[in-house]
Formats: sequence, C-alpha cells, structure tokens
Amino acid sequence: MVFLMIFMYNIKVARSVVKMNDKIFIFGHKNPDTDTVTSAIALSYLKNKLGFNSEPYVLGEVNLETKYVLDYFKVKVPKYLNDVKLQMKDLNYHKNYFINHHASILEAYTYMTDHNITGIPVVGDKNEFLSLITAKVIAKYLINGDYKTLKTSYDNLLKTLDAVKITKFNEEIEGNIIAAAYRSTTFMELVNLTSNDILIVGDRHSIIENAVEKGVKLIIIVGELDIKPHHLEIAKKNKVNIIKTKYDTFITAKRIGLSSYIENLITEDRMFTLDQNDYFDDFLITSSKLKFNNYPIIDKNNICKGLIRITDISEKNRKKVILVDHNEIEQSVIGLDEAEILEVVDHHKIGDISTKNPINFRNMSVGSTNTIIYKLFQENNIEIPKEIAGLMISGILSDTLVLTSPTTTKVDKEVVNNLAKIAQIDYKKYAMDMFKAGTSLKGLSKNEIVNTDLKTFHTEEYSFAVSQILTLDYEDILKEKEDYVKIISEIAENKELNFVLLAVTDIINNGSYILYTEDAKKYLEAAFNIENLSQGYYMEGVVSRKKQIVPYLMDILK
Repeated sequence: MVFLMIFMYNIKVARSVVKMNDKIFIFGHKNPDTDTVTSAIALSYLKNKLGFNSEPYVLGEVNLETKYVLDYFKVKVPKYLNDVKLQMKDLNYHKNYFINHHASILEAYTYMTDHNITGIPVVGDKNEFLSLITAKVIAKYLINGDYKTLKTSYDNLLKTLDAVKITKFNEEIEGNIIAAAYRSTTFMELVNLTSNDILIVGDRHSIIENAVEKGVKLIIIVGELDIKPHHLEIAKKNKVNIIKTKYDTFITAKRIGLSSYIENLITEDRMFTLDQNDYFDDFLITSSKLKFNNYPIIDKNNICKGLIRITDISEKNRKKVILVDHNEIEQSVIGLDEAEILEVVDHHKIGDISTKNPINFRNMSVGSTNTIIYKLFQENNIEIPKEIAGLMISGILSDTLVLTSPTTTKVDKEVVNNLAKIAQIDYKKYAMDMFKAGTSLKGLSKNEIVNTDLKTFHTEEYSFAVSQILTLDYEDILKEKEDYVKIISEIAENKELNFVLLAVTDIINNGSYILYTEDAKKYLEAAFNIENLSQGYYMEGVVSRKKQIVPYLMDILK
C-alpha cells in the first residue's frame, strides 16, 4: 500500500493544489450518522468562509436522530452523492464547439481548420444537437455533391463569395444554379429562366435584362461589374435579389456550393452522442467499438455542450473530495479511486485510503470528528454561527453518548461546553430529546434496524461486521432476538463474512446486549473472557463499537 504522508491541517497547502473555483465534495461514510453528516456540513461552512467552493453531501439516507438535529437547527439535509466517478463533464473537452445548422459549409470547414478538429457538431437555433459533420463528409460533398441546386441564406452567399448587396428581398435563397457561359443569343435560346433560378453572369446586359424580367431568384454579377440602372429598376419591381462579387465566373461557380447550409450535409449515420453525465469508463468501451475520432457532448435536454476528440481523453479534472469521519475505501463513496482526495478529517484508526500526492490529513484520538473541526475553526480564526455550533455539538454528543463513552476525551468535554454556549442549549436535556427522537424503532423493519449502522472490518484472514443500535426500546429487540440473529446470519452469508454482531446499546444504563452469528461465539468468548455465551448477553459498560468491541476482536483474530 502506498505510504500516506500525514500533514497537519494547513490551509495554505490546500490552496496550492486547488483552484478557488473548483468544486469540493465533502462527505462522510456510508450509513451516515449524526457525526458524519454534521461534520460534513460544518467543514463545508468553514471551507467556504475561507474562500473555497465546497458542498456537503451524504452517501445514504439520514437516520431519525440526524433528521431531528437538522430540523432543530433549521438546516437542510445535504444532497445525496451516489458516486464520484469520472464523467464526460470532468474531461477537458472542447466546450461550446458547435456550429448553427444555417452556417455555410465554408464556415464549418473554416471553423474546423482554425480549431484543429476534424468534426463539428451541428445544432439548431436553441443549440439542440442535430448531427456531427466531419471533414470527410465535406470532402465527399465537394467531389460527389449536387452542383446544380442551392439552399442557403443571402448572408451566406455574401460571405462565401466576398460579395456586396445590390438588392435583397429574401433571407433564404433556394434554386437552380445557372452560369451564363454561352453568348447572349445562344443562352436565351437554350435556357428558359424561371423564378427558381440563381444566375451567375458578367456584363451580358441582355441576359441580365431577360433575368430581371423573368423574376429569377438571384443574380450574381461577377468581376465587380455594374448593372444598368433601368435593369436595377426592373429587378426591384420584380423582387429579384442581386449581389456583386469580385470573383470571376469560374471561381464563383466553384465557391457558390460552399455557401450551402451545413445542415444539407446531415446524414443519419453520425447521430451518436455522449451525455455529459456519462461515465468515462463506459465511454472507453463505447469508443473502442465505434472507433470514431469525434464525439458530441450533450446534456439531458439534448443541448450540445461541445465536442470531445479521442485524443483529448488524457486531460481529466478529477472530482475534488474531502473525507470526514472515515478513511477506509469500503466505507466511502463509489468511484473514490477516480477522484482526487484533498484532505481527510477523522477520529478513527487509519485505514486503507491511499493517495498519489501528499494531502492534509487531520486525525486525532477524540470522541468525534466535530471536535477536530472545532479546532480547525479556532486555528483559522473563523467564528462559529449558532446553527453550525448546534450541529457540531450534536455530532459530539451522539458519538460520545453525552460524554459517557470511553472514547470521550477532555478535549471533547471542553468543546461541548464551548459549543453549548454558542448554540444556546442545555446540552444534557437536548441530548436526551435527540436520543429519544433518534432511537425510536417505530415504522422500521428489522432489516432496516440492523443495516442502519452496520460497519465491516478486516484483518489479513478474517472479515466481520458489527451493527450497533442505540435505543431506549432494547426490550422489544430482545423479545425477537431469533429474528435478528437470522437477519445477521443472512448478511454474513451474502457478504461472505466470517461473522456478524449486533450490539443493542442501552443508552440510559450504559451497556450493550450482544446478538451474534454462530461462528462468532468462540471469538467473543475469547476476546471478552466470557464463559457459556448466549444470545442477548449483556456487556455492562460497553457502549463503544470503536473502542470496546472492534479492537478486542481484531486482537483475537490476528
């Protein structure tokens, strides 16, 4: 395992690796409890006061106790975070690389060459994705395209032919392209001009006169030659569009097709898109099958966001995350290995999290993560508002069972007294109301009760889980202990664990009743020096899973 360098919390170091506008995801462990949720909110508040852009998240549904705390201090439940996997929006793709469907072919080609790309998404007037046009498609059109007809805009013709306006009656120009290559008499004998014709002509005034009288769609006068005033009057009367270009007939006939709408080249074979929220690993699988070079990026409403080339995929903006109240992969969010861990603030043993770069790692042997965060507020001279103080003291009271747990330290007690003043509460009375709200099992299934706070632990040879329930209704559980033993046995089998324990903690009398799978009996007896252990055994004074249960089991399993 990569050695994790542990640094004291230093805000200057954090600023050196994170841009101030980078979003930072702050979250605790799965099966969120009060300490993990409140510490994420409190640390996010601190970070934002220091100028960062952070947001707290939860990795699961908050429990009744936490809901009570958030409601009491009028703070919203953080958003749910499913994963921090790399998504297409995390790549440095070409944002806002697209072109309107009424742009000319020449504009599209110029855009591609100017931006060194070989394809460009074509969008509608509201930037909705229509298709992808590649340089290969344009080349095919130039070789095999329809040179006889044109559908474009008046402005596209001006830009493509470097022309000037003489008369304009239509925004859109559509018709058959005719070049007056014959002498005037031959042309008028062979060609019957109509209102659907686009005429390329020089100073052949008899042809021009015939064209304006017939009311053709457009006359393109080449070589910057002039039109006679009375022909211009007839053109205006018959609403004939006229432009004048510096190019000769040959160049004009060659370039005019490039003024066509780019949408005219759209085919059904390049409609494939990537949603900006698609996962990067899914994209790799897809791209290996399609073997395209260019992929349009859209949002959920089909609005084009830009373009990614297969050569761009090495440039990634991994999600920036800060872990609170945990530092083990199994307890953390999906895709953590694809994110960039900036910091860890925790009060548990150091687990298996590893990083590529040195990070801020603040770990203290105290009863709650919020105790550490209180110290961070002090170190950075940031005032703690009433509601944040209320959340923080709730996390400490929850994790230390109102400062009675063996995990409680002198520091925790000092912090609680200070936070109680800021939050303006009688913390003992408040804690009992919080526990009463949080320990109610009403409406919960037995499976939900067991899985509310279930954590898995590993040694080199063994894996086990310990679920803990803090309740005032322990008698109700013990009456149906056989059902609970069956549930934890199923968990052990499904998760391929050596054994599972359920600690039903009586928060008033300061002890726990232990239920266990059959394979756990010998380990419990050895770890706690118990003879003839039976289901529902009461362990007086045992209230901390972290300090009074797990370490003893880990020792016996070595």
